[in-house]
Amino acid sequence: MSDAALTMDMDVTPQEQEKTGTSTFSRVARYTLVRVILLFLMVIVGVYLTILIANMGGYVDEMRRGFIREHVSVAIFADESAEMKRMSSEEKKALIEERVALAEKRLGLDKPFVVRSFAFLKDAMTLNLGLAELMFSDSGSKQVRLILLERLPPTLALWGAANLFLFFLSLFLALYLSRRYGSLLDKLIVALAPSSAAPAWFYGLFLILIFAAVLQILPFGSMVAAPPPESTVGYALSVLKHLILPVSAIVISAIFASAYGWRTFFLIYSSEDYVEMAKAKGLSSREIERRYILRPTLPTIITSFAMTLIALWQGAIILETVFNWPGLGRALYRAIGLFDTPVIVGSTVIYAYLLAITVFLLDFIYALVDPRVKIGDEGRRA
Repeated sequence: MSDAALTMDMDVTPQEQEKTGTSTFSRVARYTLVRVILLFLMVIVGVYLTILIANMGGYVDEMRRGFIREHVSVAIFADESAEMKRMSSEEKKALIEERVALAEKRLGLDKPFVVRSFAFLKDAMTLNLGLAELMFSDSGSKQVRLILLERLPPTLALWGAANLFLFFLSLFLALYLSRRYGSLLDKLIVALAPSSAAPAWFYGLFLILIFAAVLQILPFGSMVAAPPPESTVGYALSVLKHLILPVSAIVISAIFASAYGWRTFFLIYSSEDYVEMAKAKGLSSREIERRYILRPTLPTIITSFAMTLIALWQGAIILETVFNWPGLGRALYRAIGLFDTPVIVGSTVIYAYLLAITVFLLDFIYALVDPRVKIGDEGRRA
């Protein structure tokens, strides 16, 4: 360091250093507050749109009114009691209207949908998920929270195993391909990348046909054998056996496109000038890869990994249905078919919160792993 630089460092007083630290803290605090407010507003908009879509703009309420009227009418006209037999048709119609009005008031259907939609929004944002309308948990409860929590472990087991395996496999395969650009394997992966256009459930059908129907070496679906094994080890082995086909379907569906995407990304960074300079200095390929290729791409890798983790919450509606897997995706499929709005909104609300929290934390993680990134206005100007 030159004498001029030393003199400049010595001229910085403790008061100026404290002022700089206070300025940095206020900048980060201001950025954090603005970021939290914006993300919260986006969550509100997303949840409210989900409420409107799940209720079809109020059309589902009309369907509920129709179901209530039909149920009450059938119950009254099927009543063979003496009191009912003495009633005239007009009296029965009046009784139907009275009971329908009571049922609609109990469910809040006597209020306009716009008013009720904001009440739904308030409950959703405070995580007061309420009761399902037609669905039940395995314990017989109608609480949306319990219904979702009971379906979470199977989804974590399936998508956690599949996506984590897929993520790291595609990452290491892409690194290997970037070192051997133009090789036979590289050309094969590039040629097979379009096959990822087909969804996982499409490959799942073929896997079921081959390994379950024809070869009969793997189960058709479900999570565990029926009846389930009594021992813990036997139960775990049965779950692992049932995981093979759905996990294979997910990996086959996405591995080629994922490896191709990461491979192209690594090739772009490996052609930078500073990488060529590192090669001229005589650094080993492993060291160049670790310091000059992986490190600059670390924010992107972390982002992809974080998005993979929170995507576990939604599961896959069609895949879990094809394999009869009792996860969140299949529960959401049933909720959509039954127009069970609380379950649909509850699942979406939790995912929206997870997404907002992840996006918020990623801003700070970027600043930790990449010194070029700074939080706040000064970071953007830099």
